[in-house]
Amino acid sequence: MPGLIPERFIDELLARVDIVDVVQRHVPLKRAGREWTARCPFHDERSPSFYVSPSKQFFHCFGCGAHGSAIKFLMDYEHLEFPDAVEELAQSVGLKVPREGGDQRPREDKTDLYALLDAAARFYQNELNKSDNARAYCEQRGLDAATIEHFRIGWAPAGWDGLKRVLGTNEYRLKLLEQAGMLSTAERGNKYDRFRERLMFPIMDRRGRVIAFGGRVLSSDQSPKYLNSPETPLFHKGRELFAFWQVRQANTKLERLIVVEGYMDAIALHQAGVTQAVATLGTATTHEHAELLFRAAPDVVFCFDGDRAGRSAAWRALESVLPRMRDGRQAFFLFLPEGEDPDTLVRSEGGAGFEARAAQALPLSEYFYSELSRDVNVATIDGRARLAEHAKPLLAKLPDGAFRDLMYAELEKRTGLNTGTTASTAPTRAPTRTPATNHTPRRTLVRSAIAMLLAEPSLASEAQTPYAFGALDKPGVPLLIELLDVARARPGINTAALLEHFAQREESAALQKLAMIEFPGEREALRAEFVDALRKLADQTVQQRLDALIRKQAKSSLDEIEKSELRELLARKAQPVSSAES
Repeated sequence: MPGLIPERFIDELLARVDIVDVVQRHVPLKRAGREWTARCPFHDERSPSFYVSPSKQFFHCFGCGAHGSAIKFLMDYEHLEFPDAVEELAQSVGLKVPREGGDQRPREDKTDLYALLDAAARFYQNELNKSDNARAYCEQRGLDAATIEHFRIGWAPAGWDGLKRVLGTNEYRLKLLEQAGMLSTAERGNKYDRFRERLMFPIMDRRGRVIAFGGRVLSSDQSPKYLNSPETPLFHKGRELFAFWQVRQANTKLERLIVVEGYMDAIALHQAGVTQAVATLGTATTHEHAELLFRAAPDVVFCFDGDRAGRSAAWRALESVLPRMRDGRQAFFLFLPEGEDPDTLVRSEGGAGFEARAAQALPLSEYFYSELSRDVNVATIDGRARLAEHAKPLLAKLPDGAFRDLMYAELEKRTGLNTGTTASTAPTRAPTRTPATNHTPRRTLVRSAIAMLLAEPSLASEAQTPYAFGALDKPGVPLLIELLDVARARPGINTAALLEHFAQREESAALQKLAMIEFPGEREALRAEFVDALRKLADQTVQQRLDALIRKQAKSSLDEIEKSELRELLARKAQPVSSAES
């Protein structure tokens, strides 16, 4: 298993969590008979084709084919690696993830990197207490002790090797420091501390682990003003948001996120009680940022300075979110007065004052058309044509849905140009596929047995070893045998855990489709049908061997053992047997 997590723990975890609860924390579900349904979070659609089965503990989208257990959902939705998704699920139900294999850790294990960066954060925190200038700066910026502790703010001291001397105590640790982006290389090749004489802000991932740092100088005479960690195996600035972990800690349910540009802006808002603030890491809002933001909250407020640079950054943010504006999502744009930023504003107006401004933020639609119309005279035909020319390629990025239709309708209203893409003229879409057994692969006897076993893994106890059909030469038999072996070796395994065992195999998609088959009636009826299917497979095995011996006898002579086997099989066939599937 990835990360050396025991399979028995995966079974226990998937038996303890409820996939409906896991999915519903991220996607609004509606009851649909025995299942739950929603518009798929993994592709754009108008009608729900995403189903969650509480009885089988897995999800499946009939539109894009996304499927899997609660672990797979977190991996896909939160962009987590397998061990991280397991850790997050385990934490939600109070379980501790065990590890196997001792020191034989996989190469991708980055435990030492995380530990090193956490030690670096502690080093900087301790150094803050030793620096009068750094503490005075924090006081001047209005940061209280609780906020400093909560965000783990620290100080990188002067000198070339303060951190290197403390943490780089051997070649391995020096290599880790370099890999984590904490060292720079001089022209002559010697290594030195990347961060010096800077207020340090640890950047944390969604599990609260330090993955990088941002450093700010105290004086405008120094440059650059902000210095971030470089790209590392743990840190990709276009995918991370500063203070996102603190936001998740402070809000059990997020209805809104506020995106600001600076670390101090986000921190000041949190201290003032506006605990939904995150900051981009010295880069424009990326498509990855937009997806992360909207997966966390349905409403996102982008906050920018009112100057030219702020408006330029706002437009880049708009371009990033357009392809993510599915129905139910809203984006707003808040521009602050000239010379103000969220930090200064919240200190003068307080959290309530900032909230009042955020409530007046421009909806994306209003900002979009006002910005495109800024230098265009829509009173003229030429001006309206130019507006349409600028708007149409941007609107084409919007996913299908009511918001897209209304944005095109607004363009028609402003320009008088029939775009031919509103709901009234859009081509009729094919109805979304819904779960039904007629959409599954053709039901051979082997497939039926696999489907029943997936629906009720405990049925594996009905199969006696050695399996009477083990020698049957038919597609799917080796997979059925493997499924039986796994289910028998792991008593109590549920459907989701059984599917998870095959998650990285090419058979995974076929198994997922078979797992969607519903078997109405009581468990006893399903047990009887399963036992009958195994008996028929055993009959087919006998007939297959009998046919092979008869064919060989017709072509050449049989040896004594084969003759004895043929007589035995013919005698068995002479007894009353069930009809076998051809």
